[in-house]
Amino acid sequence: MKKKLLSAVLCSAMAASMLAGCGLSGSKSADNAATTAATAAATTAATEAAAASTEAAAATTEASADYTVNEAAKADPAVTLTMAEVNPLDNTVCGAMDTKFKEAVEAMSGGSIKIDLQGSGVLGVEADVLDGMIGGTGTVDISRISAFALTSYGTKKAVLLSLPYTFKDREHFWNFANSDLGKEFLNESEELGLGVRGLYYGEEGFRHFFTVKDKPIKTPADMKGMKIRVSNDPIMTSMVSSLGATPSPVSMSEIYSSMQNGTIDGAEQPTVNYAGNSFQEVGPNLTMDGHTLGAMMTVISDKSWDKLTDNQKQVIQDAGKIASDYCREVSESKENEVLDQLKSQGVNIIEVPDKTAWQEACKPIADEYATGDLADVYQQILDLAK
Repeated sequence: MKKKLLSAVLCSAMAASMLAGCGLSGSKSADNAATTAATAAATTAATEAAAASTEAAAATTEASADYTVNEAAKADPAVTLTMAEVNPLDNTVCGAMDTKFKEAVEAMSGGSIKIDLQGSGVLGVEADVLDGMIGGTGTVDISRISAFALTSYGTKKAVLLSLPYTFKDREHFWNFANSDLGKEFLNESEELGLGVRGLYYGEEGFRHFFTVKDKPIKTPADMKGMKIRVSNDPIMTSMVSSLGATPSPVSMSEIYSSMQNGTIDGAEQPTVNYAGNSFQEVGPNLTMDGHTLGAMMTVISDKSWDKLTDNQKQVIQDAGKIASDYCREVSESKENEVLDQLKSQGVNIIEVPDKTAWQEACKPIADEYATGDLADVYQQILDLAK
């Protein structure tokens, strides 16, 4: 716009100069030329400003076309909610789900709610973000987290979602997520007064082990003596130990360099995150054991929730359903697309057709955690596979 306006002014000035050179003489003629030039510039600027405004309005209308605007929420006071994501936004299922949520919230609220979505862990690792949300620092309002991350803060049921080999397939997980049982898990942090509440579920596919070039894993026996990075979670560390390896809970941001310099021999991630973080460059062996489904949960702090009007809360809930359904739609297709790319890059994809040995090695973990009242709840989860 500025360049076009400058161009219009220069062209008008040149026109004035040419008029003076073609026989207009005296100060009155010069004044007339200058006035003509200024009028032309102003007209051009006004025309371009109107066109830009029309384009912006059209873009906003197009972006909102797929959503029904909550007119009551549209009239509410404007609020901005900061949302944290540890993964990149442009090439992971997590980022796609977050982006869909942001798009739906802003469109359905008629602009009264803005989501400031920050990816690639710029707001901190998951544990730091949760510490801040639960502690009420106010830096982060919403965050996409692992569905079992809140077990470190006192939730009981969510621990069952991280038990190895719990979910048979994706359909099994979504049967759970959309059930009354799933809602109970989602509401647990609110009921316990932890300072955050669950909004909706997502999944990023099953998690698999990946290792450095000279240490492929085909069976649990191959893991003996290896140093495998997992999150600092007791079940995940128990799983790696049960499979014969040594758990090394380095931070997510240090996985690449730690594999590169030999500090660890491998790690585990969902396929899309594995590729999205370029881990194939340092860990070209991908063992498709599917030990844990990457179940996700998006949470909002109570402090942030209380800032919203009832209409805006409804928008957040409706947008969460849209984002969750979108995740279910794209997760598997995105994973298959990434797997094809990895194969074309020469990544060693190691299939695991029989998981019996893996399941037997990890069964003591389920026996330890799914006890008492949780034993019945865990059986309810398993039954949703039928």
